[in-house]
Amino acid sequence: MKRTRTIPTASTPAPPSTESTSEVQEQIRRRAYALYEERGRTDGHDLEDWLQAESEVTRQKEKPAAA
Repeated sequence: MKRTRTIPTASTPAPPSTESTSEVQEQIRRRAYALYEERGRTDGHDLEDWLQAESEVTRQKEKPAAA
């Protein structure tokens, strides 16, 4: 039987965004691939790259809102 992992969601709603979810995912995808290339295209770090890229893109999106 395959186990699935659920990820808890934040209790507060996200602020309205002018960018669509697909645009943000594309930015994350591009950054994750750049991280893969920076590492010398070494396989086995896809989740790590995705999470780092997601963190960087999210942080970048929050900066203008905090200013």
